Amino acid sequence: MTDAMTQPVLVVIDSLETAAELLGAASEIGTPVALTASEAIASQLGELGAAKVLVASLPKDVLSIPLADATVAAITATNPAAILFANNVEGRDAAARVAVREKRALLSDVTSIRRDDQGVITDHSVFGGNYLTVGAATHSAPVVTVRQGGVEKQAKPQAAEVETLEVELTGRRAATVVSRTAVTDESARPPLRTADRVVTGGAATGSAEQFEELVGGLADALGAAVGATRVAVDNGYVSNDHQVGQTGVLVSPQLYIALGVSGAIQHLVGMQTADTIVAVNTDADSPIFEVADFGVVGDIFEVVPQLIAAINERKA
Repeated sequence: MTDAMTQPVLVVIDSLETAAELLGAASEIGTPVALTASEAIASQLGELGAAKVLVASLPKDVLSIPLADATVAAITATNPAAILFANNVEGRDAAARVAVREKRALLSDVTSIRRDDQGVITDHSVFGGNYLTVGAATHSAPVVTVRQGGVEKQAKPQAAEVETLEVELTGRRAATVVSRTAVTDESARPPLRTADRVVTGGAATGSAEQFEELVGGLADALGAAVGATRVAVDNGYVSNDHQVGQTGVLVSPQLYIALGVSGAIQHLVGMQTADTIVAVNTDADSPIFEVADFGVVGDIFEVVPQLIAAINERKA
């Protein structure tokens, strides 16, 4: 197994946001080798655990196909034990294309990864986290997409070699980017995905104004990020980048506070790995209380203002 740990594991990285976790996952089964099309982040990947960094110059206005071309070239150059992508829209798209082209197993949305004498083994949380399935690839190096927030290990910093990877583009038909619009977030609150503390509001908040007053107010008192259920987003209380759950952001903070959240299975998928969960709801039978470490059966419009006042008083 010691010799196996020296075998390269190809990690396809499109941003620093996913880099540390992907490189950490790769270090569980071998030696991380990063592939990126961004020269801007290449020099930083060694600090996050990459032993080598391959930089491919790819067109920025064509989606998926060039990245798949580069990944195939990197596979040929490195003969990796596995090929890892982030389990986001871009990663899943490119991973599927690479798996089909290379006739390799595709193990998607994995929450942990390891290796034995027969091959790479992955765990998958399914059916709202109620079951754990195990996948294995024993005949060739698999293509793997890693769920954000699923792997905690951090790879050791290394003095990475940075090399240019020559890529022969196939020229296959692909979607192209017609225009780009930058979305700026002027909020002083921490990013939802990586926050240590998250306060989430549900439909019971009643309106955008009351959502901000209760959820935003408690979040600001705690220095927390703001999350929301799908219903709260659909009702227009807050933008969809705050949605926590199966079709939103997956979070795993130290503290998660759910205000007026019933606990639908799709929501629980996105937050149940939090270290400590606190729930406030008027319905004692709400599913959220089944996963909560601490629960308050009460009206959020009465409980939360008192909680904010108590926190601010203690801070003063």
